[in-house]
Amino acid sequence: MRAVLLLTVLVAFLPKSLLHPWVGTVVWAWISLMNPHEYTWTASRFPVAAMVGGATLLGLFFSRDPKRSPFHPVTWILLAFILWMCLTTVTAFYPAASWEMLKRVLKIQLMVYVTIAVLVNRRQLDIFLWVVVVSIGYFGVKGGLFTIATGGSYRVWGPPNSFIEGNNELALALVMTIPLMRYLQFGLQKAWQRNAMTVAMLLTATAALGSQSRGALLAISAMGVLLWLRSPRKLVTGIVIGCCAVGLFFFMPESWHQRMDTIGTYHSDASAMGRIRMWHTMTHLAQDRIMGGGFAIYNADVIARYKSAEDREDGVLVRAAHSIYFEVLGEHGFIGLGLFLLFWIVVWITAWRLNRRARGDPRTRWAAQLASLCQVALVGYWVGGAFLSLPYFDLPYDIVAALLVAKRLVDDTLREPSSTMVAGPVPA
Repeated sequence: MRAVLLLTVLVAFLPKSLLHPWVGTVVWAWISLMNPHEYTWTASRFPVAAMVGGATLLGLFFSRDPKRSPFHPVTWILLAFILWMCLTTVTAFYPAASWEMLKRVLKIQLMVYVTIAVLVNRRQLDIFLWVVVVSIGYFGVKGGLFTIATGGSYRVWGPPNSFIEGNNELALALVMTIPLMRYLQFGLQKAWQRNAMTVAMLLTATAALGSQSRGALLAISAMGVLLWLRSPRKLVTGIVIGCCAVGLFFFMPESWHQRMDTIGTYHSDASAMGRIRMWHTMTHLAQDRIMGGGFAIYNADVIARYKSAEDREDGVLVRAAHSIYFEVLGEHGFIGLGLFLLFWIVVWITAWRLNRRARGDPRTRWAAQLASLCQVALVGYWVGGAFLSLPYFDLPYDIVAALLVAKRLVDDTLREPSSTMVAGPVPA
């Protein structure tokens, strides 16, 4: 029944994606983030993402809807990183196996450019963000209720066969979604809607902690500090954040506290030390090969070749880099890591400039709020991602797309004569 319902919805949206490709990017975000087809027996066998992506690309060329250039310093750097990944795939240890991952990455990045090109007004952008939030927030609300019902004794897991299937990966995605929820809350007009969003944010934070992910705890802590620093009412904000943190802290079971305590005693934790040993291995690989080893490097032969003598003694084989930074380093070398870091630095600068430019005009204040909260979400990604293998995950790139679309809308608005300015709150 679920498969029939899902396929019916997709079939209904395919012609809309052809006529209005921005609809296709919204549906793509839903499919790629939530993976609803994986919860059905029949639809999971269909190439639903390819169907939506293909219809959207056809619409990009044949639709009469307005389109804008997706190119900006941010996307030029991203393009350089993409081309470099193509080169490292050619020179990879196992080019055929690496090609499979490259195809997945290219599909994601192609849709990022399409999204930037076809979202041309605030209504479309907000619909896109709502779909992003609901796609991840669904697991946050459900997982938060599950955590409360079970007293936090069980971990929360993500959609199967996705980047965020694991509890740690899902936790980071949930943490990153909370600032986007806060942005959407600004546009809600009724008190019950704002209250419902507050409950959703609290449940999502509870689910992130219920995953028992140490990286998520560090990420949400870093985000809380940034929110407090930027708040004009630091005392009130500090009290609210502190009360929420204390409440969740005492709610979680003893097993959660024991796991979090290992953050300070990582040297005696096998999981943490396995990560550090893998980081050593990735560094040695990048030092030996300027272009890295390609995507398919997580096998016994490659890892054993670049393990240090000290690390070989433990005999433990770790099959993931467990860090967005060391994964890019091992797979694409120091040049690849440099492009990856440069990309995120320019994204941060773009968001900072957008915030400063947009907050002084009532017509664009919404974009300042979005830019600021996107920065909060990205801080969570950079901190939590230091311990997780998610350098190619869709969500942070969807945030970048939203930032660039907002920047373009602000540029267009501020070019209009000042006489068109309106007073009062900006409509959602």
